[in-house]
Amino acid sequence: MINLEWVKDYIDISDQDLEKLAVKITEAGINVEKVITNKIDNLVIGEVKSCVDHPDSDHLHLCMVDVGKDELQQIVCGAPNVREGLKVIVALPGAVLPGDFAIKASKIRGVESNGMICALYELGLEEKNDETYAKGIEELKDNAPVGKDPLVYLGLEDTLYELDIHKHRNNDCYYHIGFAYEISAILNRKVTLPDLSYSEDKDNINNHFKLEVETTKCPYYLAKMVTNVEIKESPDFIKRRLLSVGMRPINNVVDISNYVMLEFGQPLHFFDKDTLGDKILVRDAKEGEEITTLDDKERILRNSDIIITDGEKPVCIAGVMGGANTEVEPTTKNILIEAAIFDPVSIRYTASHLDLRSEASIRYGKGLSYEYTNYALDRACHLLEKYANATVLSGIVKHDKIDKTPKVVEFYPIDVDKMLGIKIDEDIMKHELERLDFPYTIKDGKFRVTIPSRRLDIESNVNDIAEEIGRLYGYQNIKGTLPKIEVKKGEYIGDVKYRKVISKRLRSLGLNEVKTYTLVSPSMAASFDYEEKERITLPNPMSIDKSVIRTSLIPSLLNTYNYNKARKVEDINIYEIAKTYDKSYNEESKIAFLMKGNYVTNPWKGSMKVDFYLMKGIVESILDYLGFKNRYSFVKSNVKDLHPGVSADILLDRKRIGIMGRVHPKTCKDEVYVCELSLNALMTKVKPLKYKEASKYPTIVKDVAFIVPKSMSSSEVETVIKKAGGRLLSEINVFDVYEKLDNDKKSIAYNLTFMDSNRTLTDEEVMNVFDNVINKVTTSLNVELRDK
Repeated sequence: MINLEWVKDYIDISDQDLEKLAVKITEAGINVEKVITNKIDNLVIGEVKSCVDHPDSDHLHLCMVDVGKDELQQIVCGAPNVREGLKVIVALPGAVLPGDFAIKASKIRGVESNGMICALYELGLEEKNDETYAKGIEELKDNAPVGKDPLVYLGLEDTLYELDIHKHRNNDCYYHIGFAYEISAILNRKVTLPDLSYSEDKDNINNHFKLEVETTKCPYYLAKMVTNVEIKESPDFIKRRLLSVGMRPINNVVDISNYVMLEFGQPLHFFDKDTLGDKILVRDAKEGEEITTLDDKERILRNSDIIITDGEKPVCIAGVMGGANTEVEPTTKNILIEAAIFDPVSIRYTASHLDLRSEASIRYGKGLSYEYTNYALDRACHLLEKYANATVLSGIVKHDKIDKTPKVVEFYPIDVDKMLGIKIDEDIMKHELERLDFPYTIKDGKFRVTIPSRRLDIESNVNDIAEEIGRLYGYQNIKGTLPKIEVKKGEYIGDVKYRKVISKRLRSLGLNEVKTYTLVSPSMAASFDYEEKERITLPNPMSIDKSVIRTSLIPSLLNTYNYNKARKVEDINIYEIAKTYDKSYNEESKIAFLMKGNYVTNPWKGSMKVDFYLMKGIVESILDYLGFKNRYSFVKSNVKDLHPGVSADILLDRKRIGIMGRVHPKTCKDEVYVCELSLNALMTKVKPLKYKEASKYPTIVKDVAFIVPKSMSSSEVETVIKKAGGRLLSEINVFDVYEKLDNDKKSIAYNLTFMDSNRTLTDEEVMNVFDNVINKVTTSLNVELRDK
């Protein structure tokens, strides 16, 4: 909720029709859902002249109320605090309160009642809850004029905007000065910041406090100290403005904290300095650590939470709620003011698991501007000095690890034109940037725009700048044009054809397709990072578990495996084809599959145990199917997340296009096999298919097995076999691996196919080549022929 009378402190809108201004703001992209004018007919200030118990009730009262008319009005009231001489708000018959609640004359327990004495929540001016309900009706000051409009008297006749802000703008339009900047861009008027000045005492805060920050989740922490504070009632303008946006005034100190938060969007926390030690320590909470918060509830923390301590005890859940042990009381005299920036993701997670969404946590969870953190601290000191007679100590306690490098966007005007689909004059672009208060320079036709720190939503790319220029230019001024459409024969675009072909092939090979989330946790993203690409981390994710855009599909498949394993599924053969992304704006399609347990080849053949060579056969089947026969190979892999002795890099034309192997036992104790291929790389290697007549001559198949060291890969043996077999050897397949031999040996059995496309081979020719293969393999690799 935004109070327009409050906004007028920062920008002149006195000449504006606020209904029409709401339309302009909505057209510029900030949706004004409702324009609220606090005006209720037949609402008056009254004075209770007498108050007696209702004759037929143990809690109702019969009141005679002066409302500025000739006769007193009889009203039945159930509020516990109603009494004779009290000035009150009265809704007379004909008034319609929020929720379309119409007031009319009626009988209550047989007694006539001509109106209702109101609480603020019944007028929609504060939230209805146990506290406000128990407080009863609103008690006005003794000087309140009877018969007058109470909303005018309280200064609550302001016009309010109820906003529906898109999440990417809710960190700069959620508070009054941020909203003033939005209006300034629309109306091309300057924003004036409020008074931030104050006097400082000779005594320095560093004589009283030392600051230590032991967590990376707090990049920015500021603290000032004020003494000799007088806690009393807030000035009327602060109370009125807080009430207008649904926040109940408490006292001048608490109200100033809330006022500055609604003004600059920066939550502040006030500690009673005399309840603290001589140190502020910001750290990660310990698992199971406890703190009693301001609502007198015991909170059990997790190690992902951030805690503020005084070196001995927790005093605040950072960004969420303070501790009861350092609460500002009516007797408090000395206050430590905290203004900080905490990790938004961590704050949202803490607020969620504690079920404690406070006004502070909502704002911390959206992200804050360090520049406004400074402004808010100075503003609080100014208001405390002015309205609480506080003495502000000199100096500041500060931790500053925040990156203050301004975001810069460089672009040519044509880049904006392409994005918006229209031609915008360069002078108009300059004008819109000036309205936005975005400093810029132009050199050789290129714009260089510096983004103010308050606009956290804008990244260093031209798309965001084009959006800003477009919305101020007016999307309603961009005329729609029909696209030119040429009817062509339908065809698959990009990698769609290959995705469909490969997916069909994998399904035919007995694998099941899965779809997993593109967003993963930081720990998942760090595994299988064999390409060492810089990952994209979301600035405002919904949760830690969905905060990083993946660069590999394998961690997601492992997550699916763990999910199924927990549900007693033993045989898992799955695949996924999806895109991955990195911080260099590279988009890469990948194929990944995971196999564990038993694999069913054909129903009539039964199943076989999944192993490295089974998965290798599936990879070969896919590559052969795509036309890469005799162009790929497998070499030993150094990927740290794979088993060092049961893994391979997959090469195509001697360049790595993927990896495969058993997941390292440190990650997964079960025998789980994974593979990942780059679909982008495969697409670049595809050659046009050429028709080749199938040979009409028969093939001859020979089986052979070699006993080799366990450290020797099959690809080493296959290389020698291919060379020795020459042109007559058309195909090599591994059909058996037996590893239970003595002396660290294993047996690999191969199926060799011989063929000539021009004639029928004789047994003698084949045997000569076959014997040559055996001789070359055994002698060059120093291995044995397995004869049984």
